[in-house]
Parts: sequence; C-alpha cells; structure tokens
Amino acid sequence: MERPVLGVVCCTRTIGEERAQAVMERYVAAAISYADAAALLVPSLPSLMTAREVAPRIDGLLLTGSPSNVAPALYGQADAVDAEGPFDAARDTMTRDLVDACLALQKPVFGICRGLQELNVAFGGTLRRDTSKAAELLPHHAPADADWDGMFGHGHDVALAEGGVLRRAIGQDRLWVNSVHFQGIDQLGAGLRVEATAPDGMIEAFSARVNGAPVLAVQWHPEWQTEASPQSQTYFRLLGSALRGELEEFN
Repeated sequence: MERPVLGVVCCTRTIGEERAQAVMERYVAAAISYADAAALLVPSLPSLMTAREVAPRIDGLLLTGSPSNVAPALYGQADAVDAEGPFDAARDTMTRDLVDACLALQKPVFGICRGLQELNVAFGGTLRRDTSKAAELLPHHAPADADWDGMFGHGHDVALAEGGVLRRAIGQDRLWVNSVHFQGIDQLGAGLRVEATAPDGMIEAFSARVNGAPVLAVQWHPEWQTEASPQSQTYFRLLGSALRGELEEFN
C-alpha cells in the first residue's frame, strides 16, 4: 500500500549569498519514520505558486519550527515595540494560505513550535514575545550562552489536559518537554482546545477538528532525538493516523 504524502513547509533562509528554501532534516526524518509517510517539501514562494495548487496533492501538512518569528501585524500588533526578528514574510503568507486550503479539503494540519504559533494566529489568537524573560513565567528558552545540546536540553513539565488527545494517546497526565521558544501563546485562537499547560500557565499544546480535519500542535520539539522519546514518537504516530483518516481521538 502506498504511504500518505505529508507536505512540510519550508523556511526562507540565506545560504552563502543566496536565498534558499530549507527545512531541518530532523523534522522530515522523524515524520517519515514515525508517521510512516512520504514527505514533500513545500516552498514558501507565494508570489510564484499558490496553496490551492499544493493542497490537493498532499494528504496533510506539517508546520515546523524555525528561527524566525511570526510577524506581529498578523495578530493585530503591528506597532509592537518589543517585536524582534528575524521574520519570514513569505512563510507567513504561505502557511496561512496552506492552513486554509488544507482544512477546506478536510486534510490534517499539525504544528511544532513556530507551527503552533502560526496556527494559533490563523485561528484568531495572539502571541506574547517575552517567554524567555518575563518574571512571572518560567524561562522557556535556555540562556544565551548554552550550546546546541544545552539549548534542547532545557525544559520543564507540562500537564496534559484530561480527556485530551495527547493524554489519551500517551497514557500519562504529565510530561517533561524541551523548551526552545522566545514567543508563545497569549490569547488562544477560537475553537482550539488546550492539550497541555506549563506550570506557569503557558499553553503548550492544542487541538481542534475543523471541517472534519484534525489539528494538533505542540510548542516543544518532538523531532529532537525522537528515537529516544516514546512520547515524541507518539506525536508523529498521531500524525500518521491523521494522514490516513484513522484518528478518531479528536471526536
């Protein structure tokens, strides 16, 4: 049987002197391995192609993490004085259109880190930009002098919502997750259901079913060292079930 095809959105990066469409391999490898799916990279080139051309050709969409931040104008805060880049306007546009197109076709959309933030904004929510430095919050990002492994080694517990998709699938009420984000959810988007919460109240995951299509997003990085984390593998197995139309947990 042919495997479903997962669309993975690209970021706009600069490599040397040139612009590039890129995705970190760990996202794609984890999805292929644990969702048991094929993958296609979707360029963020909205001036050259449309989401409506892409959506019918994939079985679902993954919005990955990225060094870039969602532009605050997209959630009504264009004049925010604390808004820090880098920004990726082309990805912002492409993902907004892809989310709309996929959900209209009843195809699942999953998100990781920036992907969660993009989805929250797509559903009318807002973001806060101080999750690593606000006195009332846990530090949601490692110190600036942390090395790469130390950055992803930084984390905290989350409480999984009773009756939620993640709690039922993982079979636990709490998880330890890595925490590598400077921005996060402020106001939750309309129709989204909280799936996980940090001890400081920060929403760390949400789900929805829209037009029959499952939506599931997490603020942490399940693609990081997935082979050593059964809970992270479960996230991608949920994605695989969603791609096959077999994910009943959202009902």
